[in-house]
Amino acid sequence: MRLCFLVEEQYRHDGMPLEVIHQLRAWDHQVDVVWPGRSLIRISEAIQAGSHDAWVLKTVSGGPGLTLLEAAASVGLTTVNDVRAIRGVRDKALAAVIARGKGLPVPVTYAAARPEEFAEIPEAEFPLVVKPADGSSGRAVRLVATPDRLPAPVEPGGPDGPGGPGGGLLIAQPYVPNSGTDLKVYSVAGELYATERCSPLHPAHAVRERQVPLTPEVARITAEIGAVFGLDLYGVDILLGPDGPVIVDINDFPSFRQVPDAVARVSAAVLDLARHGTRGRAASVREVVRGTGPVSGQETGPAPVPTAGQPEARPVPVSGQPGAAAPAATGQPGAAALPATGRTGTTAAPAPPFTMPSVLRPTRPAASIGGGR
Repeated sequence: MRLCFLVEEQYRHDGMPLEVIHQLRAWDHQVDVVWPGRSLIRISEAIQAGSHDAWVLKTVSGGPGLTLLEAAASVGLTTVNDVRAIRGVRDKALAAVIARGKGLPVPVTYAAARPEEFAEIPEAEFPLVVKPADGSSGRAVRLVATPDRLPAPVEPGGPDGPGGPGGGLLIAQPYVPNSGTDLKVYSVAGELYATERCSPLHPAHAVRERQVPLTPEVARITAEIGAVFGLDLYGVDILLGPDGPVIVDINDFPSFRQVPDAVARVSAAVLDLARHGTRGRAASVREVVRGTGPVSGQETGPAPVPTAGQPEARPVPVSGQPGAAAPAATGQPGAAALPATGRTGTTAAPAPPFTMPSVLRPTRPAASIGGGR
């Protein structure tokens, strides 16, 4: 297959997606890489119908890569994730409205162009978590204890004011009391993995980042996010508050840290989505809600890893499943798997993923940007 990865400057040394690109090339697929932030792109010629089997985006919010991905979708090329899904989660204010409208557990969300406007929020709702609506990687996230601790007003025409180059919409949400640990749940085309790590709001709280068991309730919420937004490769930040799990962020194509065999699994998912488009496995939340879907520790079967030059896909090993074949790093039978870290050797068997049953997502209405999905 021929794929095109759009990689922003911020991620040019990042293991995700660079190791995925290396793995796909090792499987004898052609991968072109476009650097939107430091390349002259002859866009009218580079993006043509049939030029690639799929385009994959790893970009910052508001980066130029999303425009290029939408251009690819406009001529009918498949995109990973779907461009409409990416737009829906990149704007955190929009994502909050969509999620709450579907009954997902998202805090009450306020939006303002200037931080001082949040002083109108009743003091009983403080402390607040304030962050840019287009933020990423925990950038500029602040915990504001009381209204008088809000940032000082900024000049409307200044660089950080409304209309300025550093300005933009802000959102504020009431702080959810928690243990200082964030739960990060990753979805790799229907397989869910839960990890925990230190909250950016509690840097002094020492937490070893590790994979943890996934409860049915958190699995249901994560799967429903995929169904609502139309995502296939995504991550969800969840806090376990006094009233239950609360969604605090959604990311398309995250780092997939602590996911076992992450590189092989994500690479296989990209190829599968490029070949078949969205299969809607995340929409099987109906099965999880009814309690008929598999829980952590059970499997519906291994996911296929395409192998270059072979008509049949070979399986990805599923932790705890005997006899599963390892993904071939070279596309040849019997080749050793490429570890997620790129190192040789073996690791202890991690907990199996929570796997969504194969239930098709309801057909989404056609959009003008297409997407080949």
